[in-house]
Amino acid sequence: EIGLLSREKWGQKQKCCVYDFVQCMYVYIYIYIHTLFQFTVNKCTCVNLRELISFLIYPPFLSRDLTFGCAVDITGTLEKSINKRQNVELHAQHIKVVGECNPVDFPFKIKERHSLEYVRQFPHLRCRTNAFSSLLRIRSEATTAIQSFFRDNGYVQIHTPVITSNDCEGAGELFQVEVRSDLLYDPNPHFFSVPAYLTVSGQLHLEVMAGAFSAVYTFGPTFRAENSQSRRHLAEFYMVEAEIAFTESLDDLMKVMEDLFKAATEHVLSCCAEDVELFHKYIAPGHRAIDILKSSSQNFTFSTEWGCDLQTEHEKFLVKHCGNVPVFVINYPYELKPFYARDNQDQPNHTAAAVDLLVPGVGELCEKSPFSHKFGSVPHGGFGMGFERYLQCILGLHNIKDVIPFARFSHSCLL
Repeated sequence: EIGLLSREKWGQKQKCCVYDFVQCMYVYIYIYIHTLFQFTVNKCTCVNLRELISFLIYPPFLSRDLTFGCAVDITGTLEKSINKRQNVELHAQHIKVVGECNPVDFPFKIKERHSLEYVRQFPHLRCRTNAFSSLLRIRSEATTAIQSFFRDNGYVQIHTPVITSNDCEGAGELFQVEVRSDLLYDPNPHFFSVPAYLTVSGQLHLEVMAGAFSAVYTFGPTFRAENSQSRRHLAEFYMVEAEIAFTESLDDLMKVMEDLFKAATEHVLSCCAEDVELFHKYIAPGHRAIDILKSSSQNFTFSTEWGCDLQTEHEKFLVKHCGNVPVFVINYPYELKPFYARDNQDQPNHTAAAVDLLVPGVGELCEKSPFSHKFGSVPHGGFGMGFERYLQCILGLHNIKDVIPFARFSHSCLL
């Protein structure tokens, strides 16, 4: 942190490279916590400045080129600050504008608070905003936490393919991969000799690996050709998926889901407390889920009868009913789950051994079930967690398009 790094350097000449200046009244220029910039101490490695620091700019250095949005190179003396909101301030002695910015054409205005919907139109610039730079730091730390969790618990990471010949989910919402017709010289219409698609899940490949390793996982991009522009859907998103051998227990899977969620969230809150605070500041015992829904006084759009699948409105109601905490829903009607889900053989209910993790603000975050195969395979089970939905949950963001750097969805592929 800059406060600890800089104490022995107070009173010495320092250099600071700053992107995206925020200009305030009089001769002070403030760089806020989440604005992207770097600080160099006597040619040492640059580090990200994570707290408020002000630059006292004397009138001789003020220039018409020093505008909101510009990039500057500042040399000055680092001094202890009397401002309670910061530890240090840099008294500038030399300022060089290295990247000019016309504030008239710049889409972000100095004294306006822009909505996430507006900022989303500028994917090449939104990383400069406080909210999105915070989001990117949180994504980075959450990724680190997830990788660390699996590594520390003995999981083997598997790089599952992005191009596959199977429809893992069986829903048919696939992007097909083909060579451009003008480049196709082979009479076979398929480059891979069979139809190939962008993956919707690495699950089937993990199942194969679970025959050799007791615990495996993958963390990578997945694709769904859902013609939807809703706040809950993306065409490209990241999935955390795991598979555990020698288990037939939902409790085992629920324990891993819960531990992963807790470990990742604790790490994010520890390493990105100020970033998470920005989002939060600005921006029960088990029951039969179907009985809770049917006994409620709320008018649902979709049916709450046994055998009908849970919709988003149902999932959110269940989370709220249980005190707005993460909730497991287990043993779904057998007909609602994929063919590979294990039959509980509990007639007349006839349920499948499956579990969904529902979280506040999002609904379903994780889902999975245990199952087994032929040829000497062991019983195994696993789960998948949508990374973007996880971020939505801990940050309280309404739209999934605001937790991914470059959102891809129906009729939109900017940059």
